[in-house]
Amino acid sequence: MSSHRVTLLSRVECHACEQARADVERICGELGVPWEVVDVDGDRELRAEYGDRVPVILVDGDEHGYWSVEEDRLRAALA
Repeated sequence: MSSHRVTLLSRVECHACEQARADVERICGELGVPWEVVDVDGDRELRAEYGDRVPVILVDGDEHGYWSVEEDRLRAALA
């Protein structure tokens, strides 16, 4: 069982966010890592901090990357 958690900061009607969600869902599913999607537009602070560079991938609450999922790097962080 993984001790990691992935959060995808996203927004509605964002093509890059949809692709990142599919990648995170597949990778985390394969590795058994829990994950969630948070809509930055639902939180003023998140929108202010991340709004111009979604999608953003957080691993254990720390920013791991943004705009796209670097699969090898994400897998290494979750290993």
